[in-house]
Amino acid sequence: MAETKLKEACVMQKTIFVVDDNDINLTVAKETLKNQYRVMTLPSGSRMFSLIGKVKPDLILLDIEMPEMDGFEALRLLKSNASQANIPVIFLTSMTDAAIEAKGFELGVVDFITKPFSAPVLLNRIKSHLNIDEIIRERTTKLRKLQNGIVFVLADMVENRDQNTGGHIERTSAYLKLLVEEALRQSVYEDEIHSFYDQDFELFITSARLHDVGKITISDIILNKPNKLTQSEFEVMKSHPSEGERIIDQIVTHAGESEAFLHHAKQFAGYHHERWDGTGYPHGLEEMNIPLQGRLMAFADVYDALVSARPYKKPFSHEEAVNIIMNGRGSQFDPQITDVFFSVENEFGCVRGN
Repeated sequence: MAETKLKEACVMQKTIFVVDDNDINLTVAKETLKNQYRVMTLPSGSRMFSLIGKVKPDLILLDIEMPEMDGFEALRLLKSNASQANIPVIFLTSMTDAAIEAKGFELGVVDFITKPFSAPVLLNRIKSHLNIDEIIRERTTKLRKLQNGIVFVLADMVENRDQNTGGHIERTSAYLKLLVEEALRQSVYEDEIHSFYDQDFELFITSARLHDVGKITISDIILNKPNKLTQSEFEVMKSHPSEGERIIDQIVTHAGESEAFLHHAKQFAGYHHERWDGTGYPHGLEEMNIPLQGRLMAFADVYDALVSARPYKKPFSHEEAVNIIMNGRGSQFDPQITDVFFSVENEFGCVRGN
């Protein structure tokens, strides 16, 4: 039992990197912290970056004055990497200068500890910042759950009004995930897709659930008409991308700021009916002027519409739907993403159950 508790305690220990070119400082810091934290001492910024890809610390104590790479440069590199940017960094310094402090805080450091440091000061500062980080993580998790809950309820409201598209939101989200991950594997639009992936891929996919949110404004008579729409009715239906943008803009206005997921949601909602050749709606954009979110969602949306039954049409087979999409390469659809789609068309069929 005692051995189990000891193992559990070790697993729960926070990891701290101490980065300093002075062996004495490294030794003092390790002796001070080793009973409460998992401590890794590193003599340079380059050694820190060699290790950080394998072990992600909960906090970094970083000396400012080091040869080759000083603390400011190391901090800049950390903050430029999305997977490392949120690691709290405390500067260790023998310099007490207002300009240095201002520069450090501007770059994102959370605190300064003056050398030579005392054990109580070091322990209290670290404990304070790790507790703050934990509180922030808990609040972020709660906000994420609330955000996802609102998105799911709103998307379900849209889908429940449209009796012809049962399961459409779930399937298009699955198609989108397949398409984006395959594009990443093939290095298609690599920089943009990496930005989605590195920021928060789950959030990116979740935001796509709002691509049809504008249908809230469409009359039930049109939305659930049992036969083909007239031209005037179709013009009303074509307003749903613009209405989706307007709704999301209203959310942004009331929230007072635009979160990343709202930005993605607006792009999905407003541009998934644009066409590569410029004949789509509502903006009539062409080629690379169409946001990538819209170009990606076009495949998920069209494929699902083709293979789904409607009161006025029978479902196309998977093979027929794939042929229609491939024939639209360079006219309706982005050519590069069309090729990516063809690489995962079997997986699309599995999602649909064809």
